[in-house]
Amino acid sequence: MTQPRATPAARTDSTQDTTQDRGNSDSAQAPEDAETRDAQDDTHSTHTARTPSPADLRRHLTTHLDEAARTWLEHALDEAAAHPGIHGPISPWELRLAEAGRRCGAAHADAARVLILHAARAGTDALTRVYFQGTADERRAVLHALPHLVSGPGALPLVEDALRTNDTRLLTAAVGPYAARHLAPHDWRHAVLKCLFTGVPVEHVADLPRRAHGDGELARMLGDYAAERTAAGRTVPEDLNRVLDLTESVTPAPGTDLPHGKES
Repeated sequence: MTQPRATPAARTDSTQDTTQDRGNSDSAQAPEDAETRDAQDDTHSTHTARTPSPADLRRHLTTHLDEAARTWLEHALDEAAAHPGIHGPISPWELRLAEAGRRCGAAHADAARVLILHAARAGTDALTRVYFQGTADERRAVLHALPHLVSGPGALPLVEDALRTNDTRLLTAAVGPYAARHLAPHDWRHAVLKCLFTGVPVEHVADLPRRAHGDGELARMLGDYAAERTAAGRTVPEDLNRVLDLTESVTPAPGTDLPHGKES
C-alpha cells in the first residue's frame, strides 16, 4: 500500500499503482477524446492531451461514419448554420442533438453534437438551455463545446454544476480547456481533488502542469487528503503523487485555503 505522509515535502516515493476507482478509468475518459484518438498526434504534456478542434472532429467523422450517418450529419450541420441561435421553444438543431446518438452511434455522438453546437453558433444562453434541459449526453457535449464557443467566463455555472455531480463522464468533460482558462484557483483546486475522489484520471485535467506548478495551497490540500486516506488505512491514488510532483512541493501558508496571488 502506498503510504504518503501528511506533508507533501516528506511524502514517500512509492511507484506502486493504486487500484482505487480504476474500474472507472474507461468510462471516465472523455468520449470525444476516445473517438478522436487517431486525430490527436501531439500532446502538450504527459498529463494533458491536445483538445481536438471542430475541424479535427469533422475530419474524423467524415472518415469513420458510414454513408447514411455522414449524410445526416451534413444535413444537420447545414440546418444549424442556416438557423443559428435560439428559435422558439426548441430550435431545429436542438432536435438534431437528441438524434445524434441514434444517427451516428454512441462512439461518435459526442463529436457530432459538438459540431452541431458549433455550426449553430450557440452562445451562452443557448448552451445553458441545452445543458439544463438536455440529457446527460447532451450536457457532456455542451461542456466539450465550451472552449470553442464561449470566450469569457459566462458559462462557468455549467462547469460548476457538472463538478457537483459524481458522473465521471461529466466530470471529465468539465475539467477541460474552458475550466483551465476560467475557473478561479480555489475552485480549480477543488476540481482536481474531485477527480481524485471519483477516480477520473488527472490526465484529463486540461493545462494541469501549468496551473499546478508552484501551487503551494494545492500541495497542502493534497497532503491533507493523503494523510486522511493513510489514517483510514486506504490506498493513496498514484495520481495524487503525480499532481503533487507538479506543485514542486512548495510550502503553503499554514491554515488557509485561499489562492496565492491574484484570482485569475
